[in-house]
Amino acid sequence: MKRLVDSIFFGGNTLLSGIIALAVVGSIALGCNCNKSFDLGNISSSSNSSSGTSKDDPADKGKSGDVPSDSVVEGLVKDSTEQFAEAIQSEEFDDLRSSASTDFQNTYSADEMRDAFKSYINKKSLVVPILRKAKDTDADFTTPPSIRTEKGLKVLMANGKFPTKPYAVRFDYEYVMRGGEWKLLKLVVNIP
Repeated sequence: MKRLVDSIFFGGNTLLSGIIALAVVGSIALGCNCNKSFDLGNISSSSNSSSGTSKDDPADKGKSGDVPSDSVVEGLVKDSTEQFAEAIQSEEFDDLRSSASTDFQNTYSADEMRDAFKSYINKKSLVVPILRKAKDTDADFTTPPSIRTEKGLKVLMANGKFPTKPYAVRFDYEYVMRGGEWKLLKLVVNIP
């Protein structure tokens, strides 16, 4: 059964080249910071960027650099994964893109996202059920979620996997704090 799934999902002898191609496309097209700086200068003058934090914002916890709880981060990751599954299923990335940060929206069009994940769309009958299983499992973070500051903005980094069957869903997401909410900045998903 596993061989059958492998040959269907990965295309026989091209397993290694397919994984490499997917990783390269996903990394470059959807979030690799390979000497590419996001234009984070589009902060509106009404944003709360001077103080950087709000004591009333539970996601922020009131201190600069505080990481939200694992349960909050896991909720963000599960929501992003579910939105990604819906985008693959519908072959429309507009909803996922519109819920992401303006930085993400200014960097990637829905058509670019569709092209980058074409291999997932072509195998959506296998990919979507695996992605949807993520909501029923606990995220296994490779490294604890953490925050870095980029151009004065807090960026939440979360990477790890969901131990779904028959393949784990590996994720590398980043979120930027905008208007008191964490908004998707980087999306990299790998199966397996």
